Amino acid sequence: MRTFSIFIFLCLFKVNALLAFMDTSAAKKNNLAVFPIIARSIETGWAFGIVNSLTFRPFKHDTSTRTSSLQGIGIYTSNKQLITVLNGTTYFKKEHYVLNYQISYSKFPDKFWGLGKYADHSQMENYSFRQFYFYAHLQRKIIGHFFGGGILEQQRVMDVSYKQGGIFDQQQIVGRNGYRVMGMGASITYDTRNHAFVPNKGSYAQISLTHFNPIIGSDYLYSNLIIDAKKYIRLYKNQVLAMRTYGFFNLGKEIPLRSQASLGGANEMRGYYDGRYKDNNMILAMLEYRLPLYRRFGAAFFCSGGNVGNTLSEVNFDAFKFCYGSGIRFALNRKEKLNIRIDYGFSISRSNGLYIQIGEAF
Repeated sequence: MRTFSIFIFLCLFKVNALLAFMDTSAAKKNNLAVFPIIARSIETGWAFGIVNSLTFRPFKHDTSTRTSSLQGIGIYTSNKQLITVLNGTTYFKKEHYVLNYQISYSKFPDKFWGLGKYADHSQMENYSFRQFYFYAHLQRKIIGHFFGGGILEQQRVMDVSYKQGGIFDQQQIVGRNGYRVMGMGASITYDTRNHAFVPNKGSYAQISLTHFNPIIGSDYLYSNLIIDAKKYIRLYKNQVLAMRTYGFFNLGKEIPLRSQASLGGANEMRGYYDGRYKDNNMILAMLEYRLPLYRRFGAAFFCSGGNVGNTLSEVNFDAFKFCYGSGIRFALNRKEKLNIRIDYGFSISRSNGLYIQIGEAF
């Protein structure tokens, strides 16, 4: 079955004045863009809402520190989904500290095909839930480009509704009656990227481990390990080759549904429904070629591949997942290189989708 995204409409308030302001503002000034959005995607159907993006420098005389950002979104969809998200990254003076954070609330009718890389399309059933999510990750510079960090993560899943006797019941999905998880963790990061939004050179590598335990209020006992590595190579006339490998691993006997690896979505496997394949573990590889076109416009070509598995040994090339596509970029702020990203992705499972985001996929 082919799922299409067929229409996007962006309307910036006072476009010319806003863009002129954003491009000519001094580095010390804060830049705010607010715009309504109408879109259609694989997961949401038609979506209507408001998006805002704030870029700023907390210390106006510290021009060597990368630009901080704060983004907010509130949308309601034709599938009766409500999504509100506030997230951002703050770089403190001389980047001795970096804070990443996200707070979200969603009421989300969703789709589920069962667990595992062999989940068949014919198994699809609808379910819904409400979710509150909080994430904070504070990092401190250790030496050079190395950072050590602490993580606090909380997730509350409520009002889970699903088909009795369906795949949820058959597979005894953990968390199908609602739950709360609370976790604390640590990270080590190496970061030489030259820009926060659209790096064109440098590397990024991060390993984080978060432990969820009933001692601190979690309903389930497990640990989550994430390994994320990115490389950016500047080619001819500001063309960039961006590469990423991503590993998501859960250690424990009971991993609740919304904490499992989820293949698909706007930032990783564009063309697959986010959650089309779910399991305890996932490994992905992504490649993207970015090039400028004319003034504020650019283009990108991308491909991604990966798989999920209950155990690490099952994350292999059997039933391998692959997607590819292309997109355009429009610079909201050429100085800070803040882009609107519009991508169209195709998957080998014959699904595809159109995505709109602020900032690059990685």
